Amino acid sequence: MLHLRLITPADKTDEVVHLIEETVGTTHVVVLPGAARNPAGDVVMCDVAREAGDELIGELRALNLHATGSIAVENIDLSLSERADQAAEDAPGEGADAVLWEHLADATHEESTLSITYIAFITLATMIAACGVVLDNAILIVGAMAVGPEFGPLAGLSTALVQRHPRLALRSLIALLVGFAVAMLVTVGFTYFMDAVNLFSRVKLDAERPNTNFIYRPDAFSFVVAVLAGIAGTLSLTSAKSGLLVGVAISVTTVPAASNAAVAFAYDEYRQAWGSTEQLLLNLVGIILASTLTLLAQKWLWSNQKKTARAQ
Repeated sequence: MLHLRLITPADKTDEVVHLIEETVGTTHVVVLPGAARNPAGDVVMCDVAREAGDELIGELRALNLHATGSIAVENIDLSLSERADQAAEDAPGEGADAVLWEHLADATHEESTLSITYIAFITLATMIAACGVVLDNAILIVGAMAVGPEFGPLAGLSTALVQRHPRLALRSLIALLVGFAVAMLVTVGFTYFMDAVNLFSRVKLDAERPNTNFIYRPDAFSFVVAVLAGIAGTLSLTSAKSGLLVGVAISVTTVPAASNAAVAFAYDEYRQAWGSTEQLLLNLVGIILASTLTLLAQKWLWSNQKKTARAQ
């Protein structure tokens, strides 16, 4: 269930309450006349089943409530109420399958913004991965994939393509490209430093490295893994039941490739650098394609599921 807290101008309160009451899957409606001070107006609260939430929020936005008042949405972790249970049962579809597009757009907006924190995390992840590829250490690769924040811009770009928001798409693309460019440039300097203190060497880079040599040898499996990772990451972002950390795992196909390209470039190993760059681009394309198609499929399936439930 979701909890909605609305601030409505007094002249719109009756219309808002009527809309809530007409939406299947709502309950626990509370109206507090004149309770809001900034902006001035009434406070309306209600609980709504997750599967009915996106439609209700969309209709509230159509009333321009987000401009004249406020729409706040919270997840309810525990609700002991027979009315809530009945509301969830009455709402069409399954809550776990519902996509809250407003929440998705808001979440990806924050995660896809180019910021100092984002640059710091992707740079640190690339430097950690550089240590992993030189030492052929899978544990360091896992550490780098846990730190890498690039799923935010990737998800933001996919969401923008599905929702047709060019500004969000451009912001996500800038964050993605600038983030990797800065991270790889800093990692080149980091490689020179590590070589100067005898912690990195060309010999280690040129070794067979059985645990990490896939990073600069792209093949069909690279694209398959990228597609599967993109689907898993998107489902983890949109589903109410999936763990939030699933999306982090896609870093294994991106950050290590960027780090290997930077280290190889520092040692003038242009064959490895180009192979890693191909791996990076292939994985980024695969993830974006898979994420976009997954969102489109979810949108289509959920729309059909609601139509079928209403027809019944």
